[in-house]
Amino acid sequence: MAGPTTRERGERQQESSGPPLVRRIRRLPLRTTVVLAVAVALAAAGSLWVLYGSSWLRVERVPVSGTRTLTPGEVRDAAAVPVGAPMVSVDTDVIAARMRRKLPRIDTVDVSRSWPHGIELKVTERTPVLLVRKGGDFVEVDHQGVRFATVAQAPTGVPLLRMSVSASGPAAASLRRFGTGRLMREAVRVAGELPGPVRTLTRTVQVRSYDDIELELADGRTVAWGSAENGRAKARTLTALMKAASGARHFDVSVPTAPASSGS
Repeated sequence: MAGPTTRERGERQQESSGPPLVRRIRRLPLRTTVVLAVAVALAAAGSLWVLYGSSWLRVERVPVSGTRTLTPGEVRDAAAVPVGAPMVSVDTDVIAARMRRKLPRIDTVDVSRSWPHGIELKVTERTPVLLVRKGGDFVEVDHQGVRFATVAQAPTGVPLLRMSVSASGPAAASLRRFGTGRLMREAVRVAGELPGPVRTLTRTVQVRSYDDIELELADGRTVAWGSAENGRAKARTLTALMKAASGARHFDVSVPTAPASSGS
């Protein structure tokens, strides 16, 4: 019996070439292929309609969490989430950027979809560590030195900055070298590293020079802090010193390895 001709071998090789799925599709009748194509197109169209055209996956709720000073209503107003819009069309990054721009009190924000009908807004507010007087109001400053809000009443437990840097005398060199802005940032560093119990007692953070920062406590006691360097070591030393010399009126932790206390 004669073997397959060259043409037959070529046709068989062509039929067996390509991935298995492609080979199966090639063997399907034309009518079946058309039906499958129509089904795929209808499925794609149906998915697009569910996502964009139907009322099943549209924004109906905007829950807010994490607020302390801000109200949920203020957060929602700043977010301006398009209620009624398709969930898939909401740009969460744009909403988050808009919230940070309109509400500087917000430190971090997470905008996420909560299927099938919610856009969740989770915020973390900035915490003031220092106050700067501005006329009759107070500007709140966080641990990064960001001035994020102006309030009419000073928050409880947040110290007030007092700049006492002289333009003449020994402190003048510090002012020329560092400038008011840098000295203010050093005060923020100090306030941010105060031990919790001391922070709530601190009435003012007074800056006389880069190396001369002093705390005034609510009961009249004072703390010579020195510069803002080695803040954590100074905080630990001050905590131990205040326990050991509870009757003292003045504490000096400017050199944390050689602390001192005086007065009674």
